[in-house]
Amino acid sequence: MRRPVLRFAPSPNGRLHRGHAYSALLNAAIARRLGGRLLLRIEDIDPVRSRPALVAAITHDLAWLGLRFDGPVRRQSEHLPAYRAALADLAARGLAYPCFCSRSAIATAALAAGDPVPRDPDGTPLYPGTCRTLPAPEIAARRSAGAPHTWRLDIARALAASGSLAYGAFDCEGQEWEVPADPARWGDAVIARRDVPTSYHLAVVHDDAAQGITHVVRGQDLEAATDLHRLLQRLLGLPTPRYHHHALIRDPAGEKLAKSRGSQSLQDLRDAGVTPGAVRAGLGFA
Repeated sequence: MRRPVLRFAPSPNGRLHRGHAYSALLNAAIARRLGGRLLLRIEDIDPVRSRPALVAAITHDLAWLGLRFDGPVRRQSEHLPAYRAALADLAARGLAYPCFCSRSAIATAALAAGDPVPRDPDGTPLYPGTCRTLPAPEIAARRSAGAPHTWRLDIARALAASGSLAYGAFDCEGQEWEVPADPARWGDAVIARRDVPTSYHLAVVHDDAAQGITHVVRGQDLEAATDLHRLLQRLLGLPTPRYHHHALIRDPAGEKLAKSRGSQSLQDLRDAGVTPGAVRAGLGFA
């Protein structure tokens, strides 16, 4: 059998906190149990928020925790041509289209539709498909004029091309089962941003295949996204890893830890004299 390959894939848009530490340590523990390899990927497609200093901080924090990774570190920012090619493939098959709508226009359209506003699993109003049927000459003219646009997956055509979908899930005890996927709940999801030729969704499925990932271990907040990832894997002819979505580490108020909320970082803990062993033990890793 092929040797298992796992990955820890943080984004350098803030300092790592205990939630990241838990996910990285769990990946390492499962990789050891399976006799597999653990890779590090830096998901730095955001050209505004991703900063070199934060990449260095991630490397330092992970080393401080005692984590070691196999093979070279993959940087998403170094693989934009590959994502562009995957996007072009979907567009050429009529499965993706350019969207010129601003966020405010989409929000206005959602409000005009009345309550209840259909929303995707992240709580964002579903895109009403305004640009899905734009005439080809108009699309060409807007793009030639440099009009900003994202790229969206035509979910109806994508589902017609894919058929029924499912993926394999597993737990920390080694049990496995099949989970049906329902990507339709994401609607015409954005698969490429205005500023880069990809999105998290498109980049992550491409990278998992490129790195030979066999087991994905990540938080429950990304469980719903796996439905969309399974669809993209089918459309692009990519292999599907097995998935484990772990519980999230929360603060005393019950909120999940997040960079955007200024959750206490590993650097903060280090500055306060907390040892790596104490962090590991507090997260259940002796």
